[in-house]
Amino acid sequence: SSFVPHVVHEFWLGSDGETILKGLQSIFQEQGMAESVHTWQDHGYLATYTNKNGSFANLRIYPHGLVLLDLQSYDGDAQGKEEIDSILNKVEERMKELSQDSTGRVKRLPPIVRGGAIDRYWPTADGRLVEYDIDEVVYDEDSPYQNIKILHSKQFGNILILSGDVNLAESDLAYTRAIMGSGKEDYTGKDVLILGGGDGGILCEIVKLKPKMVTMVEISFVKYMRKTCGDVLDNLKGDCYQVLIEDCIPVLKRYAKEGREFDYVINDLTAVPISTSPEEDSTWEFLRLILDLSMKVLKQDGKYFTQGNCVNLTEALSLYEEQLGRLYCPVEFSKEIVCVPSYLELWVFYTVWKKAKP
Repeated sequence: SSFVPHVVHEFWLGSDGETILKGLQSIFQEQGMAESVHTWQDHGYLATYTNKNGSFANLRIYPHGLVLLDLQSYDGDAQGKEEIDSILNKVEERMKELSQDSTGRVKRLPPIVRGGAIDRYWPTADGRLVEYDIDEVVYDEDSPYQNIKILHSKQFGNILILSGDVNLAESDLAYTRAIMGSGKEDYTGKDVLILGGGDGGILCEIVKLKPKMVTMVEISFVKYMRKTCGDVLDNLKGDCYQVLIEDCIPVLKRYAKEGREFDYVINDLTAVPISTSPEEDSTWEFLRLILDLSMKVLKQDGKYFTQGNCVNLTEALSLYEEQLGRLYCPVEFSKEIVCVPSYLELWVFYTVWKKAKP
């Protein structure tokens, strides 16, 4: 499979653009690359260098001192990589020479691999791009509800990705522990309701703690996260658990009508929406509906656990906390910040409970 590395250099120099352009031209000319230069009176220079083998470089020089070198080539052999490294090393040396009389800096960024058979780039919740060490596509299918991918990472094991969002990796026991109360709860002999949780991690951990009964409601689940779920999803019923392949809304409404109550409700359906317009976003309405129905099936002294979102998304988290004040019954809440390994960002988890009756 072919792939194209995209190598970027970033420089800050006090030298004028023409000096930088002339200083670097010889490096590309030595490689037999054809040059084309575009000049703008107030916007600096753009020089492109093309090679017979299809590789090319874009050199962008801005008037305020920023210089960007973007080198793209087919990296199908070791010789091609050595040529790229040679060019970049020469450019770095020349830029350092040109910046001797100024406070310049030179920064080489790692190659961006494009066109590969495996997508390694996934955004964090707060909009940063992360490159994962993905080496295999384990599973990739469209369910009636979402796209489900399982990608294997050398560091994190199998990673579950739902419709483009990194959901959970086999390394992420910290997530599972946090959404269960971080080891502070006694599940012995308790009735537990799990909403979502298709990776099986929460179910797997709770059944070890000798509950009375765990009911998990999920529209679809995967068995490829063996280090997370063990063998708990091999059967939809066990001694102390049952898995219902259903939409959780009708199930919650049915339980509320029947007067059924649980000691714990764990919502592992979706993160707090990133949107800052709850009135216009049906996801907020969905979350409020889930919260209201969950409170109706939660015992007076029970606890509701859920994930929030990235700690940097303070506005979205504040909006979620506002929703907690709009439920049919008054509630109180606490939150905990946990580092989830494969997320590469700090994540907020909520505990919600009914306010004590006066």
